[in-house]
Amino acid sequence: MTLTIITFFGGVMLMLYGIRLAGEGLQKSAGGKLKSFLLKATSNRFKSLGVGAVITGLLQSSSATTVMLVGFVGAGLIGLNETMGIILGADIGTTLTVQIIAFKVYDYAPLLVGVGILMVFLSKGGRTKDAGLAVLGFGFVFYALKILIATFEPVSQNPLLRDALLGVSSDPLAGIIISALLTAIFQSSAATLGLAITAAHTGLLSLDAAMPIVLGANIGTCATALLASVNATVDAKRVAMAHVIFKIFGVIIVLPFLGTFTRLTGLTASELPRQVANAHTLFNIGIAVLFLPFTVPFTNLVKKLVPERAVKGRFAPNYLDPMVLTSPTLALAQSSRECIRQSDIVRDMLRNAIAAFETEDMRYIEKIEKKDDYIDILDREIKLYLTKVSRAGLNDGQARREIEIILFSDTMENIGDVIDKNLMEMARKRLRKHLTFSKEGLEEIKLFHSKVVENFELGVAAFTESDYSLAKKLADRKQALSEMERELRDAHIKRLHAGLRETVETISIHLDILANLKRINSYITNIAYPILEREKK
Repeated sequence: MTLTIITFFGGVMLMLYGIRLAGEGLQKSAGGKLKSFLLKATSNRFKSLGVGAVITGLLQSSSATTVMLVGFVGAGLIGLNETMGIILGADIGTTLTVQIIAFKVYDYAPLLVGVGILMVFLSKGGRTKDAGLAVLGFGFVFYALKILIATFEPVSQNPLLRDALLGVSSDPLAGIIISALLTAIFQSSAATLGLAITAAHTGLLSLDAAMPIVLGANIGTCATALLASVNATVDAKRVAMAHVIFKIFGVIIVLPFLGTFTRLTGLTASELPRQVANAHTLFNIGIAVLFLPFTVPFTNLVKKLVPERAVKGRFAPNYLDPMVLTSPTLALAQSSRECIRQSDIVRDMLRNAIAAFETEDMRYIEKIEKKDDYIDILDREIKLYLTKVSRAGLNDGQARREIEIILFSDTMENIGDVIDKNLMEMARKRLRKHLTFSKEGLEEIKLFHSKVVENFELGVAAFTESDYSLAKKLADRKQALSEMERELRDAHIKRLHAGLRETVETISIHLDILANLKRINSYITNIAYPILEREKK
């Protein structure tokens, strides 16, 4: 008995690892192109359904598709309504794993393991290695099935176990709850249904007893997305909630007609394992057909169940969603989006910096200074988030983009520091001494400031688009701004020699403002260099 328990435990763990390995390998080998395909093919609900099914069928993970959806919705690339069809399609696509398990392919498990290991050993990395890991993962799954079938066969005649399974068929609700909990623990409906199919192979499980397990597994699979969305954005919570609603409503509708559904499923195949797999597929196709015409009402329902909430308490990032960390492409996109938010705050500080030298209100200066604290928080959180992304493994293009993001955030933090610690300190000094600029001097400062702001906008655009031509244009402007600063400094000194009172009083502040604006422009130009270097390689 002890040996049976040990073997069962080992078989289950091997199956879980194999499912995970296969999913990760497929995501890495094909994920990038599939993400682009998903983004372009959501023009209507029927196309969304098909795209969701195909992508999830290839990735072998509805969670992976959900993660992509969360990232796209959070980035504003697609709307919540468009995700409804994809979610329904993903539930259909994820049944492919169960269908494969239902075939008697476990005899080929050693071959798949061997091929997978050979592909990994002979590859030099990249997609071949990822594909090899996927093949190896499926080999582990099939080998685990072989172990479990061998484990179930001796106990299949145990009368106590048969009575327990008979109780599941006579009390479907209990079976659904047990299956849902088991799936939530496994974090894989394929694993739960794999066990059910394995038990069906040995005659240990009847179709009547298997049906509640199928329904429960469909509810339990929502646990992964729900747990991942606990500390995530509102959009992530809504996508997860939509998944839960579809599954629970589907089970509620099927449950009163479970006997009829079981009989219809029995007609789809002669073998019990195939019937169990078909039940899973038919259930998900059924809820897709039933709910697809009502995606708009469901979207409104989800928004009511998960409303927007005003952010209270300390300042924090908006887009660094932990749910997309397993997808480097999306995680980098979210990091870039947070950087753009960071630049919006810096832009506001920079634009209002000169007005601080005209106001008599100290609170105006303090308001600008306060924003530098927000810049520091975002800089720290962006870099911390990117250290977590790196663990998922980045290709060369993603690694270069990561560097661009880090340098951009660092640039924003440096500019914020110059405005806070230098420009605003000079504004305080002017206010304390009740100094005023000459009309000509103030106009020159404003002119130079406007050029720096123009370059800031150009730098942000170059980063956002990762555009070589914009980056080159920004770098070429650096010398012109340096010459302009020198000319304006000379003009101020000439007014000083002319004995203009305002010029004499503000000479130190005036020249320091020009010098610090020039320094800010140098930081802005740093945005261009990683983009220019990338094009040279």
